[in-house]
Parts: sequence; structure tokens; C-alpha cells
Amino acid sequence: MNEIEKVSQYIYGEIRQSIIHVQYKVQQAVNTGMVQIYWEIGQQLDKACDGKQAEYGKGVLQQVSEKLTAEFGKVYSVRNLQMMRQFYLAFPNANTLCSHLSWSHYRLLMRVNNIEARTYYEKECAASRWSVRELERQISTLAYQRTLSIQEETKNLPQMAPKDESDVAYTDFIRDPYVLEFLNLKSSPNFHEKDIEQGIIEHLKEFLLELGRGFSFVARQKHIDLDGDHFYIDLVFYNYILKCFVLIDLKLGKVKHQDMGQMQMYVNYYKRNMKIDGDNDPIGIVLCAEKNEAVIKYTLGDDSNTQIYASKYLSYMPTEEELKKELRLQELPLAKEE
Repeated sequence: MNEIEKVSQYIYGEIRQSIIHVQYKVQQAVNTGMVQIYWEIGQQLDKACDGKQAEYGKGVLQQVSEKLTAEFGKVYSVRNLQMMRQFYLAFPNANTLCSHLSWSHYRLLMRVNNIEARTYYEKECAASRWSVRELERQISTLAYQRTLSIQEETKNLPQMAPKDESDVAYTDFIRDPYVLEFLNLKSSPNFHEKDIEQGIIEHLKEFLLELGRGFSFVARQKHIDLDGDHFYIDLVFYNYILKCFVLIDLKLGKVKHQDMGQMQMYVNYYKRNMKIDGDNDPIGIVLCAEKNEAVIKYTLGDDSNTQIYASKYLSYMPTEEELKKELRLQELPLAKEE
């Protein structure tokens, strides 16, 4: 490559990055403006129709839609105007709207009837920069309820919180079950735990999304030497929000007391040897195909100083009914789609 080609290639790269950056900023501005105007339209429509009979409201929406459509296009159909009003009713405070979320994000969020669940998805979506597709997967797999399920199981135990974020508990970052359909796991006599581990490494982006916010990958098959005895932790992550290591062991079958005891050893090792100033105590997760709540309960006892959890994984995308059954959601609030 001669000097002219080198310089032109460099200049091209610089210009390309500048164009992409400006395009992103323009798109963000368009998204923000669109969300804002749709919210204002919803507010105006609600004020005009509030307290009036249904037929009155339909008439107003129909006439407003006809005038706006004639001037600005089909985006202002009656159905879309109804959605804008719903948008205002679901998010009545304009100051809480997030500039990182598009109108497509908010259309999905509006389908979540449970207010706590909707707030959870909105917050996590903005913080993790979920795409519309990623947000849809989180909602359809009941990520909010899967996080609640761990909180329900451990609600009688004292929970440690990060030093700098006392309003965040460890259980806000643990789910049960985890949905791993993206691994395309196929059961066979020759299937081993290392196959799950390899699948996770090959689909690390999707697995980090499923884990939740703040996780970064550290190591696989982390070697520990204890006086000549060798142990290997399947996966090690670090959560920069909780400021702690997260250790994961993978189990094909039902979790056993030896699995929980081994994770206790791993957590103790990291607590004493890997934790540095500013870190919180590590978390241990045994990710298994099947749980035995009694075994877990009596193995861990009442020790609240060590954060160890057993979570089930599903190798397929379950239906909402299957997830409800898995979670035993009779007593938990649901986030149903309309």
C-alpha cells in the first residue's frame, strides 16, 4: 500500500466515524422529539376527552385524526392517537421519560399492565441500552417475575447491599429460572456440562443480557489449588454495580448438597484471596437443570453472610403459561400483554 492509499484509508476511517456519530445523534434527537410530541398529543387528547362519554371521545379522535392525517400522514390514525393517549396515561410525568428509549420501546412498555414491572423494564432498558427486540424478549420471558422469585425465596433472610448503593440488593440481580434458548442445547447421552459452558462462551453477548445489568466476563474454568487439590470454577463474572465477583457452576441434573457445599468453598476462597478493597462479598450461583428446595435450604442453613443461590435454567423458550407454572406466580404480580 503506497502513501496515498494509507492516507486516504486513514482519512476515510476518520470521516466515516464522524458521519456515524452525527447520524446517531440525529437519530437520537428524532427519537426524543417523537416521544415528546406523542406524549404531548396524548396529554391534550386526554384533557379533551376526560370525563366525557365514550362516543364524545371517539368523535373527537376521529375528527382530529382526519385533519392531522390530511396534513401530516397516516401516523396520526385513530388507532395511533388512542395509543398516544394511552402513552400519556401510562407515563403521566414527562420528566421521567428517558431520552434513550424510542417510541417503539414505549409501545412495548405500555403493554405491561403491572406498574412495578413496567418501571423495572423501563429502568433496565435505559441502563442496559436494550434494543427493541431485546426489551421484547425480557418482557416475554417475564424477567421481572424471575427476579422476584429469588426475592420471595430469600425474603426472610437478611440481605447484604452494596456499600455505595444501599437501595440495591443482591437479589435484584439474580433470576430464577434463567432462559437459555439461544444456546440451542440438544439432550443426548454424550451431552456434558462443558457443552453448556462452551455454548455460553459462544453466545456470551446473549448470556450477559440474560444475566442482567452490570455483568462483565472474567474467566472460564478458573483454577483453584488448595494444598495440591485442584478445582475449577466453570464461569467467573464481575458485576460493577454490586462491586463483586459472581461465580457460576453449571449442573446438568438436579442440584445436590455437594454442589452447594462446593460453591460455598469457591465463595469463601474468593472472599479471602480475590476480593480487594472496595469490593463486596462474592456471589455464588449454581445453575442447574432441576432444583431441590429442601436440599438447598438445609445445606445453606441460616447463614446470611454468604450469598449463594441455586437457579434453574430452561434450555428452550417457554410459553407464558409454562413460565407462570415454573415460577408459581399465583401470589406474584403479573406483567401481562394486552
